[in-house]
Amino acid sequence: MADGSTTVRVEASAAAAELAVQARETAIRSQGYWAGVWKRLRRDPVTIACALILLAMLGAIVFAHLIAPHDPYQGSMLRRLRPVGTPNYPLGSDELGRDMLTRLLYGGRLSWFMGITPVFLAFLIGTTLGVLAGYAGGGVNMLIMRGTDVFYAFPSVLLAIAISGALGAGTLNAILSLTLVFIPPVIRVAESVTTGVRNLDFVEAARASGAGALTIIRVHILGNVLGPIFVYATSLVSVSMILASGLSFLGLGVTPPEPEWGLMLNTLRTAIYVNPTVAMLPGVCIFATSICFNLLSDGLRQAMDVRA
Repeated sequence: MADGSTTVRVEASAAAAELAVQARETAIRSQGYWAGVWKRLRRDPVTIACALILLAMLGAIVFAHLIAPHDPYQGSMLRRLRPVGTPNYPLGSDELGRDMLTRLLYGGRLSWFMGITPVFLAFLIGTTLGVLAGYAGGGVNMLIMRGTDVFYAFPSVLLAIAISGALGAGTLNAILSLTLVFIPPVIRVAESVTTGVRNLDFVEAARASGAGALTIIRVHILGNVLGPIFVYATSLVSVSMILASGLSFLGLGVTPPEPEWGLMLNTLRTAIYVNPTVAMLPGVCIFATSICFNLLSDGLRQAMDVRA
C-alpha cells in the first residue's frame, strides 16, 4: 500500500511539473510573439508617426478646456471670418466670429467620440455574434450570417443615412445608426477567423477532454481571434469618423451650436469663396485623423502577421 501511494504521489508530482513546464513555455512563446510585434512596429516609422500624431490630437482634445484660448460658443459679428494669423485668433474665426482653434479643439471631442464609440459597440456585439456563429455552425451560423447578408444589400453610406433619417437628428441616433452599419462586417470577420480555428488540434483536444463550449471559446478561441478582429475594427474608425462627419454635414448628426468637424464644414460652406483657408480647416482635421487611423491599422496588421 505504501509503495502504491508513493507511486501515485510521484506520478502526480511529475504531472504537475509537466504542466508547469508547458505553462512556462506557453508564456515564453506569448512574450516572444508580442516582443516580435513590438520589434516590427519600431521598424515602421510611418506607423509610429501616425500613433504619435493621434496621441497628440487626443491629448489636445482631452485638455481642450486648458488649451483653448476662447469660449467655443461665444462669437461676435464684428470678428466674423477673420483670416488665419489674426492676433488672438491664430486659426481665424468662423461665420459667427467664434475662434476656430477653440472650435476645432472642442469639435474634436465629438468627432472622436462619434468615430470610436460605434466601432467599439460594433466590436463587442459583432465579435460575440461572429464567434457564436463560427463555433456553433449549422443552423445558428445560417441564422446569424443570413441576417448579416441583409445589411450587405445596402451601401453603408446610404444605410447610415436611412437609419439616421428614420430616427431623427441627434448624436445618440447617429451613433446607433453607425453601430448598426458596422456590426455586419465585424460579424463576418469574426465568423471567418473562428471557423478557421474551431477545428484545430488544440480545440479538438480541449473538446475531447470534456471542456464545455463556453470554456473552449473563452480559453482557446478568443485568444486566437481577437487580434485579427481588433485590427479590422481599428481600420473602421476612420470610416466611422468620415460617416459621422457626413451625417452632421447633412444635418442628421450633431445639431448646432455644438462644435463638431462635420457640422463646422456644413456651416462654413457658404464662406468657401470668402475665406477658403478657414473653411477647409475642419476638413483637414477629418482627413488627417482618418488617414492616421488607416495607416496605424495597416501597420498593426503587418506587425501582428507572424509571416512578416
